[in-house]
Amino acid sequence: MTTNTDFIDYYEVLQISPRAELETIKRVFKLLAVRVHPDNPATGDAEQFRKLKEAYETLSDPSRREVYDLALEEHAQEPMQVFEMSEFSAGVDGEMNRRIGILCLLYNSRRANEDKPGLSIMDLEKLMGFPREHLAFAVWYLKNRQYVTSGESSDIIITSEGIDYLESNLPTSRVAHKLLNGAENGTIHMSGTDEPTAPGAPREERRRAPRVVQ
Repeated sequence: MTTNTDFIDYYEVLQISPRAELETIKRVFKLLAVRVHPDNPATGDAEQFRKLKEAYETLSDPSRREVYDLALEEHAQEPMQVFEMSEFSAGVDGEMNRRIGILCLLYNSRRANEDKPGLSIMDLEKLMGFPREHLAFAVWYLKNRQYVTSGESSDIIITSEGIDYLESNLPTSRVAHKLLNGAENGTIHMSGTDEPTAPGAPREERRRAPRVVQ
């Protein structure tokens, strides 16, 4: 496949569940391919179309999908490298940007699975590579501002207020762009969920001074 640093999550590229059946893979590919095909003057994206084709060819072939799933499982054991960015280092700025990071993870999880839209603190700990003790304050704050809430099994779920906040601040947040753009192109696996997701996520990236949750 690829190295751990450039591994592409084909399920994120197609925005489908790792459990998706072949018919779902075909249907979603056709819809997205029309949107990003290079011949589409409005939304064409040659690089994204290449990744879609690569994802479809891999996941629609049972033997190739089996090999790929083993590689994906191994890749998923590691924390997301994006959280090694200096923006997440110790201090007040790092603390504030961890809140943005949590909102981005929950945003993608909410889009991915309406039946199980949240992530547990253990999921966040694993995805971000921070001990839960370093996440507790951020989660408390986000709950206090009503940007997140608790769901079933104590999962943390982003609220409509949290979505509005994240989307309104997206143009000025390098952290949010890095996370959400990476999820769309498959270089970042964000959701930790296993159900289909609706297409469409912000695509621009970088570079202004990050605006953080206050």
